[in-house]
Amino acid sequence: MKITSAQKRAAAFRKMLVEARKEAGLTQAQLAERLRRPQSYVSKYENGERRLDVLEFSDVAEELGIDIASFLKTFRSRNNRTPR
Repeated sequence: MKITSAQKRAAAFRKMLVEARKEAGLTQAQLAERLRRPQSYVSKYENGERRLDVLEFSDVAEELGIDIASFLKTFRSRNNRTPR
């Protein structure tokens, strides 16, 4: 089965979230505790078993100290999508 452009972009987005968590010095369990969720919640979105909606992404970003606009701008530039 061919991997679509959307799947590649979703994988890149997840990779950036994992990098941000690690840069924050947090394990999945520690981040989950801050989010008041089970560790499996973090594991599932990092591994692509579930997606984050915008409100969930906002919560994760806040706990990781991510500026959402900067994160998305970096994501777009890494994935050949220029901001409009």
